[in-house]
Amino acid sequence: MRWFFLFLLALNVFYYVWHQQQVPLRPKEVAPLSLFHSEQKNIRLLSESTDAPQRRQADERSGLPSSSCLFLGGFPEEERARLLTQRLLSLDVQAAVLTVDAAAGVDYWVYLPPLASRQASLWQLRELQARKIDSYIITEGDLSDGISLGIFQRKDSADSVVDRLKAAGYDALIRELARSQHDYWVQIAPDSSRLVDDSLVRQLASDFPELQKQTMPCKSVASPQRIE
Repeated sequence: MRWFFLFLLALNVFYYVWHQQQVPLRPKEVAPLSLFHSEQKNIRLLSESTDAPQRRQADERSGLPSSSCLFLGGFPEEERARLLTQRLLSLDVQAAVLTVDAAAGVDYWVYLPPLASRQASLWQLRELQARKIDSYIITEGDLSDGISLGIFQRKDSADSVVDRLKAAGYDALIRELARSQHDYWVQIAPDSSRLVDDSLVRQLASDFPELQKQTMPCKSVASPQRIE
């Protein structure tokens, strides 16, 4: 009986080993492709992170668009702008002087167009000067070899000269010239804009009555004190 039991046990062991050899290899488990794509969707740009709104709020804390800066000015004299800059720096407000070419009006240039040759223009110039008419040869530009008869700030003054020349037999013309002047502004660094509130501007205006406050596109600061 015992031998029969051992025989059955050995038979079971043999059957188990044979069965395991017949079972196909189990495929290696791979995560579904959709799961991989879903993980990719969880990758976010830095601008989409939860910190982005906080950074935007910090940038907009001053109330200015990111591409604009606060300016105080404009002064006809650079020294006034530099005095204001020093005052702001003493208040821990980072600032720099900016020179701006501002339109200051129009001048009116009375002239005679160039003739067929320079020699002809020179003969015309001598004729005008013989008549005691102030005139000069133009030496450069598209009116080179023409004759300048003066530049006037008022249109009626230029028209009057044209009328007198016409009566003398000369067909003078008028060209408008844009007149510009230098204005000096103080650009406030973006990080300091929040410090320059209306209360501070009113205090500064007591010493700088001509002070204006404007928002304009930012300029690159070449040095801590001056922007060219």
